[in-house]
Amino acid sequence: MSGDDDMLLVISNAPDLLLAKRIAHVVVEQGLAACVNLGAPTLSIYTWKGQVEGAEEIPMWFKTTAGRVEALMQAIARMHPYEVPEIIAVPVTASAQPYRDWVREQTAPQSGR
Repeated sequence: MSGDDDMLLVISNAPDLLLAKRIAHVVVEQGLAACVNLGAPTLSIYTWKGQVEGAEEIPMWFKTTAGRVEALMQAIARMHPYEVPEIIAVPVTASAQPYRDWVREQTAPQSGR
């Protein structure tokens, strides 16, 4: 059984740290994610339009709920410069209950933001 308050981890990348910080700030401020972690630059290798490419990117991990995930993914895509940005949501099958409760509180509509 799943519900709108089930916790999800959304994974994406940004082309630079400034944009990653901007995306993180906006989605947390809007209550679409409780927390966003930004990782160290990493090299991504991928095929784009028939060519193997490589780019340095900033990994981003967003903690949210199922009820907020669609709005979060739309916000990321809207701010992202890539034609096809990576935005992946995976279920969180276990977490510390106090953390899970905090994520739910932070992403609940009208939670005092």
